[in-house]
Parts: sequence; C-alpha cells; structure tokens
Amino acid sequence: MLFNLLAEGDPVIPTVDWAAVWDVVVNWLTSTGIKLVIAIVLLIITFKIINVVTKRLYKRLQKKHADETIARVGTTSLKWFLKIIILVCLVGYVGIETASISAVIASLGVGISLAVQGTLSNFAGGVIIIVMRPFKIGDYVISNGVEGTVEDIKLFYTHLATPDNKMVVIPNGTLANNVIVNTSEKETRRLDLVFNISYVNDTEKVKALLTAVCAEYDLVFKDPAPFVTVSQLGDKAASVLVRIWCKNSDYWTVNFYLNDKIKKVFDENGIVVPYNKLELTVNNSSENNGENT
Repeated sequence: MLFNLLAEGDPVIPTVDWAAVWDVVVNWLTSTGIKLVIAIVLLIITFKIINVVTKRLYKRLQKKHADETIARVGTTSLKWFLKIIILVCLVGYVGIETASISAVIASLGVGISLAVQGTLSNFAGGVIIIVMRPFKIGDYVISNGVEGTVEDIKLFYTHLATPDNKMVVIPNGTLANNVIVNTSEKETRRLDLVFNISYVNDTEKVKALLTAVCAEYDLVFKDPAPFVTVSQLGDKAASVLVRIWCKNSDYWTVNFYLNDKIKKVFDENGIVVPYNKLELTVNNSSENNGENT
C-alpha cells in the first residue's frame, strides 16, 4: 500500500509509503520505460533509414529515366506506408494494445469519411490519375477552364503552372471527372490560322503568298504539306485557312512567326484586311433653311 492509515480511533492522516512509490517507479523504468526509450530510438533510426532509402530509390528511378509521376508519387507513398508500419509495430512493442487503437481508428475513419466525402473523392481521383496516367509531370494540359504545365501530382491535388507563372491547384476528384486535353502527348501538332481578307483582293494571290511563307520556314513540316484554302465567305470578308504541321515543342514559335511574317507580306503586297470603321458625313451647306431675309 502506498498509504498507511493510523490505528482505529486516531485521526485519519494518510502517509506516503515512499518505498512502494520507488518500487513502482523502478518497475516502470525497468520494464515499460526501457521499452519506451528503445522504441523512440528505433523510431528515429528507422525513420532516417526510410528517408535515405526512398530518396536513393527516387534518384535511381530518375537515372533509369522512369516516369516522373510514378517515381515521385510511388516513393512518397512507400515512405509514409513504411513509417506507419514501423510506428504501429513500436506501439505494440511498448505494450499498448494495438487492437483497441485499430478499433478507435476504424471508428474515427467512419466518422471522418462521412465528413470528408469530397476529400475521399479527390483521393480516388488521384489514384485514377496515377494509375491511368492521362498526363504526367511536365505535360501541358487544359481542363476545367484552366491550362498550364503539370508541376506535381499529389494524391489529393494536381499543381499546374500557367504560362504567366501562376500556380493553379486542381482537386483530383474534379480533374478525374472532367475532360482533360493533353497537348504534350503527341510529338507533332497541327496549327490552324485563319486570316480575313477583303473581297477586293485576288484570293489566288493571297493563297500563293501564304503557301510560300509556310514553305520557306524550316520548322513547318513539308510532309504533310501546308494546306491553304478559302474556308468561309462572310458579309464583309473572305476567311482564308492556313493549316500546317510542326513539332509539338515548336508550336508557339511557329505560331508567332507565321502571324508576324504574314502581316509583313500582306503589307508588302497590298493585301487589304477589312476592319470595322465608322464614316461620318458633315453637311456644310450655307442655305438659310427657309429663314426670311
């Protein structure tokens, strides 16, 4: 007994049995205490080993030119999975009943799952994206009204960097359930340009000029050959379609070059491009509009 009571009839004044307290402390230190210290040391050591191993595995996959998405997400998931396993094992080693912990975690899981259905949807979407791989890190994608280069794919969110260097974070649940346009999947890409010209121009001359501009540019494929035709006749202008093929990586370079070059060629050859204009007529008549003199 930690407390000894006095004889019957005497005032009840509890006293501390320090020897018993010391025995309890010593027993705890020699049993659970030592296990706790060992568990903490093992936890630190194993976590560091896991960090080193997964980091080396990621670098090895990079050297093997493995898919960046699989390499990054796979090693990160493996790291946290191993850490959770180690933590559960050490908790059992210390003497804490893991069965009760599992029951508590399961109960919390049910409640949390009902409260975070959207988050679980994002997790499921992340798994679908990682497994099905509609895009990978480094691809330029368009979805949900935004577009940009994929910088990172996590289990819940995907990070896009826009052309003006803004970071867009899209929930994977939304991304996986919408149309995704991956412009980086193919090595080649078609560029369509439409130019409106006035009806006073010779359309055959315009087509010849556009064909020559495309043919002289090295980044434009010769096979398939550039396609130039009148695509539409509007109220005030005729639309001329230019359709060419190029490498995916050269798409924007070709786009900007052709627009700039064709504008100069139109100016040099007197090709009239219609535009909206307002004509005003001013009447300077000196008539007195019927006034008497």
